[in-house]
Amino acid sequence: MKDFKVRSLVTSVLFFLSWCTYVHSFDTLAKSAIVFDESTKSVIFEKAADKAYPPASMSKLMTLLLAFEALEEGRITLETTFRVSAKASKKGGSKMFIEENQLVSVENLIRGITVASGNDACIALAEGLNGTEDSFVARMNLKAKDLGLDNSHFNNSTGWPSPGHVMSARDLLVLSMHLRNKYSKYYYYFQELSFSWNGIKQANRNPLLRLDIGVDGLKTGHTEEAGYGLVGSAKLGERRISFVLTGLKTNQQRKLESEKIAKWAFRDFTITSIFPRNHTVARASVWIGETDYVDLKTREEVTLLIPYGKKNDLRAEAHVKTPLMTPIKVNDQIGTLKVIAPSFIPGGQDRVIEYPLISGVQVDEGGLVKKIQAAARMGILTALKFSIPKDVFN
Repeated sequence: MKDFKVRSLVTSVLFFLSWCTYVHSFDTLAKSAIVFDESTKSVIFEKAADKAYPPASMSKLMTLLLAFEALEEGRITLETTFRVSAKASKKGGSKMFIEENQLVSVENLIRGITVASGNDACIALAEGLNGTEDSFVARMNLKAKDLGLDNSHFNNSTGWPSPGHVMSARDLLVLSMHLRNKYSKYYYYFQELSFSWNGIKQANRNPLLRLDIGVDGLKTGHTEEAGYGLVGSAKLGERRISFVLTGLKTNQQRKLESEKIAKWAFRDFTITSIFPRNHTVARASVWIGETDYVDLKTREEVTLLIPYGKKNDLRAEAHVKTPLMTPIKVNDQIGTLKVIAPSFIPGGQDRVIEYPLISGVQVDEGGLVKKIQAAARMGILTALKFSIPKDVFN
């Protein structure tokens, strides 16, 4: 049997979706960036996303990930306390303002990192979990390998400038999504607008949390070497996006570029239904069956992320090994629907999204007459091409 394709519309013409006529484009002042639509698992923008740069405090996400992992494994609780060392209390840069010999709970250390980006809190947490910061850093690098963060290496728990302490925008994206999806019960810490310790109240450093654009995390970063960066995630309606920007020149530029990229990702794209559930897209021949053909139906709704402001040429191909052999049961998968769309990335490969095609009816083995007819056709079977009905996209 051979695999034949059922192309969109009759005679394989392209199917165009077009809502607007202006050119779809986007750019950012960031050195590197990436935007990912989690609902459809689509990268909709990237710029130098695999180039490793100093991540500054954004690498604290790995420190938090290991703390959440320890919580889930039962090695610690939120009420567990760690005693603050001199090294932790004296660390410069952004601080939670913990003091040497203080006993501080894991929960407060987490908040000291997510809200205040405290370097002192990171070291206290690292030493509490692994005895020394160096031992904790070794664990950070092992976890990076486990997650496939090929362009990341850690020298400390804080993101403090250090030669070779680097991450790529794509690695930061993967890390942030893993943290949020696997440890969602702790994600609310990133949404706290302020945190107080030792009488010092600090506002969350994420400038997008107060803008009412769906952003609910995650982490900012800044050093002179790294510039200003942000790892963000936002949800509006049924869509969630995650994004990373690095290497911006000022705090204000980070705020404006982050807001711009989040709004663009929601504004210029929409999830569109291409085929409804249980929709007939084609028919395929049946070999020695009670009926000669069987309808190919979608098992689920077929949706696709479509950019506004650009003519999109979508192709739909139904791949079926014909002729189909009996018996065929209702809802048996008998083919695959491939929806092909242009890449969101200039010069990138077409996106191919596959969906199962199922039988709409039960087809039993044919009787004697059907077998005689089939025998007469032996040796003259040719490749058949089926067309998706014209109104299938309407």
